[in-house]
Amino acid sequence: EGMYWITMIISFCFLGLLYFARKEETGQGTASVLKPFYKIAMYLYKKTCRHFPKLFSSPQVEKDLVQLHPGESRECLKTQYYVRKTALCMAVILAGTLFGAACRFSAQEKIILGEDGAIHRLNYQEGEREINVAADYGQQQMDFRVKIEPRLLPEAEIEALTEELRARLPEYILGRNESLGCVTEDLVLREHYGEFPVFVKWESSSPGSLSDTGQVFTIEDEEDVIIKAYLSYGGYEQTEELHVRLMPQQLTEEEERYRQMEELLIRSQSDSVREAEWRLPASWQGEEIQWRQIVEDNSLLMWAGTLVVSVLVFIFLDKDLHEQLEKRKKSLRREYPEIVHKLVLFVGAGMTIRGAFQKIAGDYEVKRRNGGRFSPAYEEMLYTCRELYSGISEGLSYEHFGKRTGLQEYVKLSALLAQNLKRGNSTLMERLREEAEKSAEERLQQSKKMGEEAGTKLLVPMVLMLVVVMAIIMLPAFSNM
Repeated sequence: EGMYWITMIISFCFLGLLYFARKEETGQGTASVLKPFYKIAMYLYKKTCRHFPKLFSSPQVEKDLVQLHPGESRECLKTQYYVRKTALCMAVILAGTLFGAACRFSAQEKIILGEDGAIHRLNYQEGEREINVAADYGQQQMDFRVKIEPRLLPEAEIEALTEELRARLPEYILGRNESLGCVTEDLVLREHYGEFPVFVKWESSSPGSLSDTGQVFTIEDEEDVIIKAYLSYGGYEQTEELHVRLMPQQLTEEEERYRQMEELLIRSQSDSVREAEWRLPASWQGEEIQWRQIVEDNSLLMWAGTLVVSVLVFIFLDKDLHEQLEKRKKSLRREYPEIVHKLVLFVGAGMTIRGAFQKIAGDYEVKRRNGGRFSPAYEEMLYTCRELYSGISEGLSYEHFGKRTGLQEYVKLSALLAQNLKRGNSTLMERLREEAEKSAEERLQQSKKMGEEAGTKLLVPMVLMLVVVMAIIMLPAFSNM
């Protein structure tokens, strides 16, 4: 019942937190399913930061957030990020808990053994069932897998036998025995074999040693037993007799006790096969037996896995954030030579630095409106132009541009542009051309490096393809030898 208690506790905690967080606001675009979790996460974040301000504090995370979202409030970015992380983890925990409870309920539905030791039988048309049961006998516990045969009809329909099945019966019933002349293990005595539409009814000449179901009981000496198979198909009926020699089996005391208990179960089922319920034996050799059904229940394990997954989600979201920042830096480096070349082109054509910046950013903005691709470098230039429109000085805007990118190349370019405004620099065009040539060369080297890395990664699949091709060529040659 542990999984049910865990589910109740977590559900009550969730509902209680949802009540306290009912007035919290969620951001636009939040999925309806996740809104309750975002409200609770916001409520917990505010309460936690009030009492433990350093709990949600990571300099690296804050640095990555600021660089990924330039110009936005650091505190707002931090709040949104940690609220989102907490909301996702809580959603995982609640979903895993409810799924674990469902698994527990499903396992409970499979229990058909009543507290009084009675099992309800199915009718003949519904077939038979198998369950696992455990017997608490004294200080011991024994596990069994029992087959619950259906309730027999007053007159069982008999189906016919073919000569082929009759000839193969000794092979079918052997089980783990080497031959019928030396039988120590149970025989396979079933009503149907293979795909034959034949009904088989078995009868043993010595049920105390070999039951009609093929169960071999404990014997002290060798014993010859005749088993009769009543075969029928349609209106054709035939009887086959098979001679079996039972050999005594050496068992340990524990194995002997298990065997006797198993025989007790079989006899109990045989005696009650025409009754609506099979009541398992209540005692054996003067000792009371407590029966309980064994069902597969992985609900607690699943819930523990849910906790692990939620912790991993919380941890790896930071890693994912840093990877996003690294991708942004790669994109900035890749676009740097193009931006410098455009500045050289426009400034060389007579534009001012401000005019060139606005021209490049404006062209990008038009392309974005027409469905063009997103570019972090051009977004930074566009943000710089908005700073210029808002009244921030041109030199300070260029400095902000370099700092927001966080890359040495852009910092150097922004310093060059700002220095040109403060002191005047007649060699600006020359230095811009040098920077353009240098960046183009670095981009070429980076492209070569990326090509080498791609070639190394393709080496393994190429070797595998070579092996497959060699196998296709060689196998027909070997098969014809």
